[in-house]
Amino acid sequence: MDVKICGIRREQDALLAASFGADAVGLLVGKRHNSPDFITAELAGQIARKLPSTTAAVLVTHIPDLDEIERLIRISGITTVQLHSDILPETIRELRRRVSGLRLFKVVHVFSGESLGYPQAFVDVVDGFVLDSINPGTNQIGGTGKTHDWSISRDIVARYGNVPIFLAGGLDPKNVRSAIEFVKPSGVDVNSGTKGEDGFKDPVKVKEFIERAKGSQESRN
Repeated sequence: MDVKICGIRREQDALLAASFGADAVGLLVGKRHNSPDFITAELAGQIARKLPSTTAAVLVTHIPDLDEIERLIRISGITTVQLHSDILPETIRELRRRVSGLRLFKVVHVFSGESLGYPQAFVDVVDGFVLDSINPGTNQIGGTGKTHDWSISRDIVARYGNVPIFLAGGLDPKNVRSAIEFVKPSGVDVNSGTKGEDGFKDPVKVKEFIERAKGSQESRN
């Protein structure tokens, strides 16, 4: 079970997550919707370069503009990108033409049964999907701290599970095991569920989340 700790804003939090066994950390760059977790592309690159080889850096962005996404990638040097915007498949194809060696994940905002068909247009242009919640009331797409209808996500995994699919949205150390058992994703992605009162990562929550997520996999083997 792959585990991504998202919303990293400090080098010490990235290294903390890596030390506990995180497979990836998410660095939010390119803000279009509400979130307190965005950092500059320069800082994202600095953090990424400090990570051990066992933990990947993921550039997480709301930006739909091709030129701006390319700029953020080149400044940060991060080549795994999570796209939260309503970017078009043909724009993703052009991004791959411009920048070699990219690993791209498209976010699916799970809010109704209509979400089930959304990934179809992207299956040939991305490397995987992230199933996440939205909160229109607060203008948040990701990082909401809210779960969505896991039965829809389970159906998406069943239909498109030939590529990596991460479950996100309201996960925390208490519910991650049940989420994995129900949805059966290839990975889980957490942000607010591992935060402390200061808004940065809580070491206890990060450690417990990773242990319980990976423990769910071991219990099935």
